[in-house]
Amino acid sequence: MSEEFDAVLGAVGPRLRELRRRRGTTLTALSEATGIPVSTLSRLESGQRAPSLKLLLPLAKAHQVPLDDLVGAPATGDPRVYPRPRTHHGMTVIPLTRKPGGLQAFKQILPAGPSGLDPDPRSHEGYHWLYVLDGRLRLVLGDQDLVLSAGEVAEFDTHLPHWFGNADTGPVEFLSILGPQGERFHIRARYRPS
Repeated sequence: MSEEFDAVLGAVGPRLRELRRRRGTTLTALSEATGIPVSTLSRLESGQRAPSLKLLLPLAKAHQVPLDDLVGAPATGDPRVYPRPRTHHGMTVIPLTRKPGGLQAFKQILPAGPSGLDPDPRSHEGYHWLYVLDGRLRLVLGDQDLVLSAGEVAEFDTHLPHWFGNADTGPVEFLSILGPQGERFHIRARYRPS
């Protein structure tokens, strides 16, 4: 049992280094995000310091991965995702992926309601792909005001200010896949700064 435990702990450092490099983060930036000194982070990554829960929890949060991913916990054998729906500004968001970071999939439900809401477009890092399952979705994308019906798809760079809501008084259900900067789909709408 001790050898197995040592092997798990020994694999944490290289896993931390790989996560940090894949995200393009420096030790200094990670130190600022977690409050962990650079020297401690360096020793963790090189295996010269044993990982502790006190160090791994802020690192999991900073890397946006479950703690199990940092320690290489064995799979439970159950591939099902048990989503925990949450409601934000009246929209129900159901996560369809377990692993934070990378591509994220969601089912989103807008309840029946008025279609005359004033759009408040926002922009952020990444790319967005959405597919309307049911209803009519209003998508404001830059200076375009579009209505997507069931079966229609849109993809766009999220640097382009965007907003979505009900196109009429009926409910809308759609799937969203969000990707961080650098993970692209087949982009059809590109933002070009002026």
